[in-house]
Amino acid sequence: QVQLVESGGGLVQAGGSLRLSCAASGRTFSSYAMGWFRQAPGKEREFVAAVSWSGLSTIYADSVKGLFTISRDDAKNTLYLQMNSLKPEDTAVYQCGSATSGWESRRDRDYNYWGQGTQVTVSS
Repeated sequence: QVQLVESGGGLVQAGGSLRLSCAASGRTFSSYAMGWFRQAPGKEREFVAAVSWSGLSTIYADSVKGLFTISRDDAKNTLYLQMNSLKPEDTAVYQCGSATSGWESRRDRDYNYWGQGTQVTVSS
């Protein structure tokens, strides 16, 4: 019943920017924390950023802090990830997840709904 659909991925040169979106449906969007994870070929899924139910609390992986910004628009049931100063090591499939509580988490096991993912490729 819950669906998450990512969009906004693509090919960008190093130093460029992309804005990812995650559209949610099927449950009350504003009740739950949301997060972004990424996975490169041969690598395990990696935490990127998360935001609490209220949008007031955010956490980031050290590798993206100060470069990426997570936000949510509850009126549009949409989660965003603004990615600036992209590097080739940011290349991955990016997935959004809906958490089991209203509090942000770095652990993928704290998320019970996932989108299909959107590919981000950063060229050098």
